[in-house]
Amino acid sequence: MTERLEDIANKMVAEGKGILAADESTGTIKKRFDTISLTSTEESRRDYREMLFRADAMKDYISGVILFDETLRQAARDGTPFSKIIQDAGAVPGIKVDQGAKDMALSPGEKVTEGLTGLRGRLKEYYELGARFAKWRAVITIDGPLPSWNCVKANAHALARYAALCQENGILPIVEPEVLMDGERAKHDIDRCYEVTEWTLKTVFTELYDANVMLEGMILKPNMIVPGDHSGQKASVEEVAEKTLRCLKSCVPPAVPGIAFLSGGQSDEQATAHLSAMNAMGQLPWKLTYSYGRALQTAALNAWGGKMENEAAGQRAFNHRARMNSLAATGRWSETEEKKAA
Repeated sequence: MTERLEDIANKMVAEGKGILAADESTGTIKKRFDTISLTSTEESRRDYREMLFRADAMKDYISGVILFDETLRQAARDGTPFSKIIQDAGAVPGIKVDQGAKDMALSPGEKVTEGLTGLRGRLKEYYELGARFAKWRAVITIDGPLPSWNCVKANAHALARYAALCQENGILPIVEPEVLMDGERAKHDIDRCYEVTEWTLKTVFTELYDANVMLEGMILKPNMIVPGDHSGQKASVEEVAEKTLRCLKSCVPPAVPGIAFLSGGQSDEQATAHLSAMNAMGQLPWKLTYSYGRALQTAALNAWGGKMENEAAGQRAFNHRARMNSLAATGRWSETEEKKAA
């Protein structure tokens, strides 16, 4: 019997659990490995992902894992497919299906995400390989008068078409419109982030409605409301939490089961603290959790260092970071808990 999209969504936003974003492209994972002086090969990428997927945190704190095409097709050293290892841990395997943000024609400085061509066929194959949810990321850059309506509209429309194709094929869509906080041009203050995020989210949900997307069968993956990292401004944890919730309440229908934030360039602890503060405010119409990549993996990657003998150390670091975010997903994180040994 085909699993209902609503049931997949509810499983992925289960109390105290969140999503591990392990969908780095081959180019991106090379940059991560460069930081530990490790050559990126199919074997080293497999070993790193296996270290994460076999950690205790997978059973306790992770509800789903976003994979890259290569990773979904890979197996562990003992021949067990990664999708089965993830399922056996009680998590849902997922897949990144977009093909990257490309320069928009006649819109200097802006990007539009590509990958709709042939997507229906790819989704059918990914379903057969075990994926039960997908992810598509759109990026919105703030730079002076940018973003343009052309950019916001084009990316929102693509997100809606992707989401509709996913639901047609029994795959839950994670809808990720990211208003960027990082980059050389990120000089905007927190209020400009609020303004653009609100505009983007309202446009996205209009497009989702027009595309007949069932809101109960999707998850939103947005940015938090933070100042640009080149703005020279700092915002308190409370201000970020209050403004993010105010923005979401004005844009996201309560029919959406859950919101899984991206970390978007925040430090590990910042991403955790902001999420916890929002959940501590209570009385929310949707579950709030995490869908972190760097903010879950950086400590583990550094502890592992590309060496088999450090696998247990890498897993301890991953377990600790995942536990911190699990506490944040229930509003119970604290600096005291953070300082405890992994």
